[in-house]
Amino acid sequence: MLNNILSLAKSAETATETNILYHLTETVLPYIISALEIMGIIVVAWSGIYAFWQFMQNTFFHKTHNLQYNFATGLATGLEFKMAAEILKTVLIRDTSELIVLGAVILLRALLSVLIHFEMKEHNKKEKT
Repeated sequence: MLNNILSLAKSAETATETNILYHLTETVLPYIISALEIMGIIVVAWSGIYAFWQFMQNTFFHKTHNLQYNFATGLATGLEFKMAAEILKTVLIRDTSELIVLGAVILLRALLSVLIHFEMKEHNKKEKT
């Protein structure tokens, strides 16, 4: 009898800890995801602005900035932040339709990231020769 009471108390304690962890995840994780999304947007936007600035310098002042490589690096970094946010979103998924949409978004962003890295490698090979 005493063992049953102790096991019930332990299971209630574990359930309470699980509920606290679930609640903490449900309340804190969206803020972390939003912060990562915003970081990715800022990195991509800054990379675009900086690439445009370098383009203007190359065009009008005959500078030789490595525009494509720098812009690709910024885009890849921004995509990494966005991918981190998408990975964290997998914790909050509730049904299969959300999983399919999230999987498609992750797949597209991963494909973009691979293409950008491939372009950067090709650009490095061209510069070495």
